Amino acid sequence: MHPTEILSQEHRVIENMLDEMEEQVRAAAAGQPFPRRFFDEALDFFRNFADGCHHAKEENLLFPRMKERGVPENGGPIGVMLAEHDQGRAYLKGVRENLEAAGQGDPAARQRVFANATGYITLLRQHIQKEDNILFRMARMVLQPDDVAELTREFAAVEVPERFQGLGVGG
Repeated sequence: MHPTEILSQEHRVIENMLDEMEEQVRAAAAGQPFPRRFFDEALDFFRNFADGCHHAKEENLLFPRMKERGVPENGGPIGVMLAEHDQGRAYLKGVRENLEAAGQGDPAARQRVFANATGYITLLRQHIQKEDNILFRMARMVLQPDDVAELTREFAAVEVPERFQGLGVGG
């Protein structure tokens, strides 16, 4: 399987969690109890799977190889993707920093959690579309067969925490 197909499969898993987060935000904003446990689990997923595994494959393996093959970082899609990864981390930090107070009923903290979560959802959905439809097509054009084989091996070596292994994603 091509490395970009592995990453696209992981995108589907991430989108499922984004959908669930959107539902939880919508329900809580409509007056349902604040879903503290869900947000703890979602932050764990986004930190350890989406960022720790998926983005690590992109930032440490795919993007450097694409740069070796002539795709520029600055002024190109790689630079945009890296900036969006950082922006996503900032949104998650905003959720994390307000979670305790939100869970204790602070309405302003709840609003900050919802705003940051919604910003993250919107950003990541757009980000995934750009990767799937632009960056990964570009990768398939520039990567050589040896690159594909090596990246596939390197991706398999990225450890997925055991609690996420049943999500239908590769190594």
